[in-house]
Amino acid sequence: MASQEDKMKKEREKVTRRLETIRNRVLVFSGKGGVGKSTVSANLGLAFARKGLKVGLLDVDIHGPNLAKMMGVESKKIQASAEAIQPVPINENLSIISMSFLLENQDMPVIWRGPLKMKAIQQFIGDVNWGDLDWIIIDSPPGTGDEPLSVAQLIPATGAIIVTTPQEVSVMDSRKAVSFARKLNLEVFGIIENMSGMICPKCGYKIDLFKEGGGEKAAKQLKVPFLGAIPIDPEIVALGDEGISFLDKHPDSAASKAFMKIVDKIRALKKS
Repeated sequence: MASQEDKMKKEREKVTRRLETIRNRVLVFSGKGGVGKSTVSANLGLAFARKGLKVGLLDVDIHGPNLAKMMGVESKKIQASAEAIQPVPINENLSIISMSFLLENQDMPVIWRGPLKMKAIQQFIGDVNWGDLDWIIIDSPPGTGDEPLSVAQLIPATGAIIVTTPQEVSVMDSRKAVSFARKLNLEVFGIIENMSGMICPKCGYKIDLFKEGGGEKAAKQLKVPFLGAIPIDPEIVALGDEGISFLDKHPDSAASKAFMKIVDKIRALKKS
């Protein structure tokens, strides 16, 4: 009978083999909740896919997985064989794995401690047949807890994108997130300022609901790239609730253009 150490070694080897087929890995996280991190993750995935790149979305928010709903595949079931689990396709270039696919119903809470969460994240990588990916985007819960720590330990060469909003209290937490990433030896791809003003649909005037420029200021102070600012657009929220792609529905909107520019900046950083 194989020892526990042998089993752990085999699991690590599976993860290593899977990662060989994934060129770039990025962890999207935030120092605090309520900054629209999952919305940013979802739309970054769609933006990369619109560039013709093969992309995987990995939702490691074990307690509050939202990406499947945002992508319109919440009711889908994952297909599994003795060899591997198949990610759920969203379009020809984009697929997803989320804890929500494993719940009997969406109201069921996941009451797990750290080791169980790390094991689940390990399986989301090692047991899933992601195929050849240009990018995997990992959506983590807010804060600096078990999930981002597990990703950093399990998935080497991962970059970090920190999502913040313009107001000072959120920017303060984004500084902590950058420090956290550096301590874990994650390459900081940069900071995204979400909810950065709103364009009035009637008159075109920009309203700075949560101030402006805090994310860019923090990036300069911390000497990390500022990837861009995404304005508030009520349609992002409405379409996310309906599981409809905002980028496909409103490709010419200011927010869609901002996402596409951010993807171009990230690709330039990684030359991919």
